Amino acid sequence: MPDKIHLLPDAVANQIAAGEVVQRPASVVKELMENAIDAGATQIRLVVKDSGKTLIQVIDNGSGMSDTDSRMCFERHATSKIKKAEDLFHIVTKGFRGEALASIAAIAQVEMRTRLSGEELGTIIEIEGSKVKSQEPGQTSEGTNFMVRNLFYNVPARRYFLKSDAIELRHIIDEFQRVALTHPDIEFSFHHNGTEVFMLPAVVLRQRIVHVLGSRYNEKLVPVDESTEIVSVSGFIGKPEVSKKTRGEQFFFVNNRFIRSAYLHHAVMAAFDSLLPTGNFPLYILYLTIDPEQIDINIHPTKTEIKFQDERAIYAILHAAVKRALGKFNIAPSLDFEQETAISVSPLRTGQEIHIPEVKVNHDFNPFESKPVKESPLPGWFEQRERNAEGWKELMSISDKFSNKPQGIVQPESNHPHQMAMSDLRPEDDYQPFQLHRRYIACQAENGLMLIDQQRGHRRILFEKYSLQLEQGKGLSQQILFPEEIKLSPADYAIADSSIHYLHALGFEIKLLPDLILEVSGIPADAPSMNITKVIEEILGQLKNEYAGINLAAREKMAWICARNASISYGQMLTTPEMKELINSLFACKMPYTSEHNKPTVLNLELQMLEQQFR
Repeated sequence: MPDKIHLLPDAVANQIAAGEVVQRPASVVKELMENAIDAGATQIRLVVKDSGKTLIQVIDNGSGMSDTDSRMCFERHATSKIKKAEDLFHIVTKGFRGEALASIAAIAQVEMRTRLSGEELGTIIEIEGSKVKSQEPGQTSEGTNFMVRNLFYNVPARRYFLKSDAIELRHIIDEFQRVALTHPDIEFSFHHNGTEVFMLPAVVLRQRIVHVLGSRYNEKLVPVDESTEIVSVSGFIGKPEVSKKTRGEQFFFVNNRFIRSAYLHHAVMAAFDSLLPTGNFPLYILYLTIDPEQIDINIHPTKTEIKFQDERAIYAILHAAVKRALGKFNIAPSLDFEQETAISVSPLRTGQEIHIPEVKVNHDFNPFESKPVKESPLPGWFEQRERNAEGWKELMSISDKFSNKPQGIVQPESNHPHQMAMSDLRPEDDYQPFQLHRRYIACQAENGLMLIDQQRGHRRILFEKYSLQLEQGKGLSQQILFPEEIKLSPADYAIADSSIHYLHALGFEIKLLPDLILEVSGIPADAPSMNITKVIEEILGQLKNEYAGINLAAREKMAWICARNASISYGQMLTTPEMKELINSLFACKMPYTSEHNKPTVLNLELQMLEQQFR
């Protein structure tokens, strides 16, 4: 029987290894930038075309490589970072596995130009699909210049599964930010399709954070500084008012290496307990310094997972450090036991006279005298007017009609506890709805009394409207009197530039201006009270975090964001025509019975149930 087991060719082995190391263009950016840092660079330039699918170029002024090293670095498991197994427990560099460059060269067309300091000539090497096409001396600047073209050109299946340019660009921005936040003493720049995205000079950490995340965070950062024998914690957290409903501004660095840790994230969230709105995530950029022997980073090729020798102790120290920072800067609530509990009385000024308090009474006031109510417009989706006393007559007429209706229980047509037959829930033709506590709309239905949550119902109406606009790629817009300018972070500006068609589909009229300014001149129709800045930031946050692409779920989330911010609120007065319009529009929806969190929008109180309550 012939032997079946054989060694794979190096090119095939490298392509297999590349599946773990190089998952997308952002993986190449991460590996090349980290190599530049390990080479001692003080200036790093990133140039990207078509979100990395066409070109990824990283230029640094680091130490460069010799002719021999420039060829050896593309071999598998070739590295200058470690020499023996014991070195894995003393790693202070970014890379150490020796797999990145071999993996990149296996699935792309790579050109590298490098020159050692003090040498007249450098080395120019071209590799395509792990095969060296040429290697020759040439003129080049000191340091290293990597150009990676046509990523996954020989692995079409991997290239096919790349996401849209907007999503891939967001991944690249994430990796760039993580490296830039770790090394504020290094000058970074980032250009995409000829447009400058970031220009970061070498500064102190606080300034680097502001340059990366945006100037609006300048006064919202709270320093964290705690040092123990186990771990030292430093960095900044954001005040509760800059928290967001989307993730993306949470950074952990261990020994200047970005990591992900749900366990440590929980420690920070616990420190912010009761300070954040439900569902919001705080901003934090936290640096943990720990003995390399107490951690293991050789878990995954991406090197973003770390095992700690004493994870519980680090959790407790991190939680206490964040909690202390919040209390130190009077953000967390605290009790002052030294404060005088007696009533504070202002001292009398010299010559001040004391007067007995007087009670003034309006003898002409008559509480039973009726006065006309002035109509005043209220903000909201509908035109708002104060209702007069006719509403009480409508309420009385509803109770009179109940006595003439037959008894009986109508069984629901679905498993939803609040969803009854459509014919039973629809109001009668001559119905007169009325508001209950300015929160619910009540009206007579075929089998009893129907209650509609006015805010949830309106959200459902707007959600289906915006979903249709996103699907069709065209939305109705209304101009605003004075265009609003929003200052964005470099990352948000890049995302807005690549996703502007989604904003147009929702009904926004926007224009990107210089200096990271987004100008809004129109908003979705029927949304005059929308908080424009809040909605734009939420939508951009959703686009940044939708790593799976702009699919159905992503469009639904964007539609819910707009619906939530444009819907009428509780406590808002509605006129009878407005209530009828809301009811008719709600029952014209595809799913009128549930809100975004699967909560009921319509409740039916049957006649038999009501009569039982009056026995």
